[in-house]
Amino acid sequence: MLAGRNILFSRSSVISLQNSGFLKGLAFTRYASTFALNTGIVFVPHREAWVVERMGKFYKILEPGINLLIPFLDKVKYIQSLKELAIVIPKQSVITSDNVTLDIDAVLYLKVLDPYLASYGVEDPEYAITQLAQTSMRSELGKISLDKVFAERESLNIALVESINKASSSWGISCLRYEIRDIAVPQAVREAMQLQVEAERKKRAAILESEGIREADINVAEGKRKSRILASEAEKLEQINRAEGEATALLAVAEARARGLEVIAKSLGCQDGKNAASLNVAQQYVSAFNQLAQRGNTLILPSNVNDVSSMVAQAMTIYQKISKASSENMLDSGEANREGQDQSADELNDGSVAVKSAKCEV
Repeated sequence: MLAGRNILFSRSSVISLQNSGFLKGLAFTRYASTFALNTGIVFVPHREAWVVERMGKFYKILEPGINLLIPFLDKVKYIQSLKELAIVIPKQSVITSDNVTLDIDAVLYLKVLDPYLASYGVEDPEYAITQLAQTSMRSELGKISLDKVFAERESLNIALVESINKASSSWGISCLRYEIRDIAVPQAVREAMQLQVEAERKKRAAILESEGIREADINVAEGKRKSRILASEAEKLEQINRAEGEATALLAVAEARARGLEVIAKSLGCQDGKNAASLNVAQQYVSAFNQLAQRGNTLILPSNVNDVSSMVAQAMTIYQKISKASSENMLDSGEANREGQDQSADELNDGSVAVKSAKCEV
């Protein structure tokens, strides 16, 4: 029990002396035991490995707990901590691939896997791993540019860990993580980077503004297109409705005229009907000339303008033709009724054709 306490006290004394700089540069580090003799019983703390030498030669590694040693022959030479250790990598200057000088410091997290190799594989494990981390950092940063140093810091840390583990595998030490703490950029480079950032922000703002204008123009054009389509469809429907209305009106007028001609044709069968028709034609003739006299148009008139009786005679001739055609149609329809029901429809159609031809002559 006394021997174990003396060993722990000696190790703490070595650590304090190293921190003060008194033992800086010596071969042994804080892992070395300064206790040369033992009383036979030692207690090893948890998560520590004590390396024992017998008569100056490696003997064994003590496990945590109580251990028995031969006094004056066995000596605890090294005490290795099996916990994860954090080592601060001092700030150093490195040069990137685009010739920019940076000041970088970092923290290295490592762990002792093999106490024997950590004790006898390298003289000073902490110093060796620190120097290896610095050289690996210079090598990796020399391969990339300044922009990638900031953008790919995580991948850079992984590459440094792999590079350190390749070289430290023979020391019984494993590098767990490598974290870059601070990157100091020269003032001129910092100002240039600031200008670059501002230019990039302005470019993004201009791009966003142009995209907004483009979207607005697209929306306006789309709205105009839809409105024109709707207007054209409405105009088409309006024209269709107007055409249907005009067609219906023309049909109604045509039917009314046809019925009127039929009535006139029936009326011409008597003498009073003929006289009434003559009077109507004469009145319309005179009314038409009155309207022509009220307009300032150049017209070509027939030579017998004042011969109203001749115009009435012509009109009566047309009425007589219509009356004759109507009577013939009536006779034909009577004969068709006597012949049978199948031919009656054809005869009526012939009568309609005759009436329509008379209408055309009128």
